[in-house]
Formats: sequence, C-alpha cells, structure tokens
Amino acid sequence: MNSTFDQARFNMISQQIRPWEVLDDRVLTVMTEIRRELFVPDAYHGLAYADVDIPIGDSDSMLAPKLVGRMLQALAVQEADKVLEIGTGTGYVTACLARLGGRVLSIEIDAALADAARERLSAMQLRRVEVVTGDAMSGAVDGGPFDVIAVTGSLPDGEALPMLRQQLAPGGRVFAIIGEPPLMEAWLETRVSSGDIRRDALLETCVPALKNVPQPERFVF
Repeated sequence: MNSTFDQARFNMISQQIRPWEVLDDRVLTVMTEIRRELFVPDAYHGLAYADVDIPIGDSDSMLAPKLVGRMLQALAVQEADKVLEIGTGTGYVTACLARLGGRVLSIEIDAALADAARERLSAMQLRRVEVVTGDAMSGAVDGGPFDVIAVTGSLPDGEALPMLRQQLAPGGRVFAIIGEPPLMEAWLETRVSSGDIRRDALLETCVPALKNVPQPERFVF
C-alpha cells in the first residue's frame, strides 16, 4: 500500500466528498476502499484524488470524486439491483456500482477504454460486472429493465431521456447530466409505483458530452 495515496484518499473523503453533502455511509465506505489511483492514467497518478476531471482519452475524462459521490448517493444502489452504466471510462464508477451491490452492465463506445477497464475490473475480481463495447444511446439495451441507469457523460438536452425511462424497472432510477457548457444540471429521475416519472434536480455542474449523442439543431442566420 502507498501511504501517500492512503492519505490522499482520506483527504478526498473528508475535504471533497463530505462537504458536498455525500453522507451515505455505504457510499463513503466504497469510495474509501476502492483505490482510485488504479483507474487513473499513469500521467495523472498525482491527481488521482484531486478535485478535478482527469483526461482519459479523446475528449473524455474521469468525473471528479465529489460528483461521483453525489451520483452514487442519489442512485442508492441496493443489493442485487440490475445496473446499466452508460460510459465505462476507466471503470472507476463501474467498480463503485458493483461494490455497492449492483449487477453491472457497463457500455463503452471507445474500444480501447473498454478493453482497459475490463482488465482492471477483472484484476479486482468483481464477478458481477460485464463491460461491453458499443453505443448505449443508439436504442434500448438488451438485458433490461434496469433498476439503476448511470449516465457518466452529459446530454445536450432531454431528447434521449424517454428512451432511458423506457428501460427502467418499477422504482428504477436514472442519473443524467443535461445541458451544454458552461452550465449543466444533474437530474435524478425515478419511475414511481404509478408508472409516472418523478424528477429531482440535484446540482449544477459541467462535464464532457457522451460521444454520438445527437446534438440539438442550431439556427443559422
């Protein structure tokens, strides 16, 4: 174990995640136990626990730890929940979702990222995780309905949300970040017992867009 990273992980929890109103003990435990440095590109190891988005490829980045914490807390993953993650990235959020008890199907459009994440997760012996290379926004994903859908990149508007809602089981939750730079909003949508959708606004943020997401039409003058 690396004592420097151990201290940095402790500081991440106490100085970033808790002050951002992440108080769920299960989430805090998982983010304390999972070694984030294992999921960070070598060039950015020194920033593994910093309050920044870390580049991981062509226009992609790891979400800042405090945003991951808020997302995990909002989704409230329970034992044996069926989870769809859209945008595997390096696999860090995937590992957190699985450690919280989810059976995770994670879809990554970038084949190189998917391969690397698959290798990291396999090394952790997380048995209830499947990483698939593909475009999860091109239509309904096989294996649904899902109890949890975590979208790790932003969507420019709400056009894709009906397709995501259709894949929710009763009581299912979807986390999505909607908008365009410089201001976006994170939402949690829940399919309630009546079948209706309840939407809760969580926070304002700004993260890179998912690849291949349809962009809104622009007016040309």
